[in-house]
Amino acid sequence: MSVTNPPEVSPEAAAAQHLMQLSTGYIASTCVYLAVKLRLADLLAAAPRSAADLARELSVNEDALFRVLRTLASLGVFEEQGARTFANNLASSMLRSETPGSMHAMALWLTDPFHFQVYANALHSVETGDPAVEKTVGVPVFEWFPKNPEESEIFNNAMTMFSGMVIPAVLEVYDFSGIGTLVDVAGGHGRVLTSILQKYPSMRGVLFDLEHVLVGARPVIESLGLSDRCDTVSGDFFEAVPEGGDAYIMKHIIHDWDDERATTILKNIRAAMNRGGRVILLDSVVSPGNQPDFAKMIDLEMLLMPGGRERTEQEFRELFARAGFPLTRIIPTKSPLSVIEAR
Repeated sequence: MSVTNPPEVSPEAAAAQHLMQLSTGYIASTCVYLAVKLRLADLLAAAPRSAADLARELSVNEDALFRVLRTLASLGVFEEQGARTFANNLASSMLRSETPGSMHAMALWLTDPFHFQVYANALHSVETGDPAVEKTVGVPVFEWFPKNPEESEIFNNAMTMFSGMVIPAVLEVYDFSGIGTLVDVAGGHGRVLTSILQKYPSMRGVLFDLEHVLVGARPVIESLGLSDRCDTVSGDFFEAVPEGGDAYIMKHIIHDWDDERATTILKNIRAAMNRGGRVILLDSVVSPGNQPDFAKMIDLEMLLMPGGRERTEQEFRELFARAGFPLTRIIPTKSPLSVIEAR
């Protein structure tokens, strides 16, 4: 039996295929959403199962489910093992909900219908420079979350998951010793702060965020036995932050805001911190030129959602200078974020 080699693809045809792949990206995102919403990776944790078996358990249409799984397998998520039967692979195993390093919460946040609704109005952001979310739901995203607790929980769980991925890489390269009190500004459920406190037992912490967020943080702090060393304070960082910190840390917070509002936050920190204090940002640093960079994708998320931006090293220097800080160093980590320090 002879095998015919596929015809050589011209550069133009390859470019067209590349554009088709990009243009259908929302289909791949939808399939990931269905996988996490239906918890398919959890259902396949023990052994391979047929689409028919999974459909019966989930009370969904067997053929439709098969077609979703087949598409995901073609994209490297799950593995089709014949006879409409599927198994987990490394990628799909990371969508399991209760495993170390799980991407379940982040994948659910990035692919859920709320994102699709906002991105449908992306042209509004390009035309005006304003967040598309405000055209979509009528208010800024951080005002919308408290009124939509289910979506707020999805967002907060994703941020907690991301913190769990980032903080071990940060602790590996940055020395927090010498800090008496560390204030985590807009620290969510406290994953960053509690991880640092666990490694540095003489340190005290203050978790500062909105009250509806702290409701989810306090049980976590208590469960870790840190209630005696970690206080929670609610408030608005555009007005003031807790006083008396030796260092103030923010993970993926400054990127939520434009330069004017980010400068306001940093000035409030400068007014509140102890003499000789430092600011520690855990943020992306945008690479120059055409280099692929996840930060360039998240920069558009900032444009459409809160109205912020990712920044280059020079843009961070200029931002800190406006708030009265010299940027002292940027330390890359094994995670997508760097440690950006100003004193």
